Amino acid sequence: MTNLEKYNAIFTEVFGTSVEQLGDNYNKENVSEWDSVHQLNIISLLEETFDLMLDPEDIMACTSYNAGKEILTKNGIEL
Repeated sequence: MTNLEKYNAIFTEVFGTSVEQLGDNYNKENVSEWDSVHQLNIISLLEETFDLMLDPEDIMACTSYNAGKEILTKNGIEL
């Protein structure tokens, strides 16, 4: 499984959505289910899956599908 597939699996697990739904518009403003609990679930799974410890700024900035990808890239994870 590629890193991008792992990343997509996190979002499909947390939100119960399909990979086809993920993209530029998948963010907390456009996804009604996106709340603080879902955001913490994403962070927890990102840290576990990619063996990371994200700093508070990254945790707060993870408010969209694309932002999460940028955070992983910043932390040395190639997608």
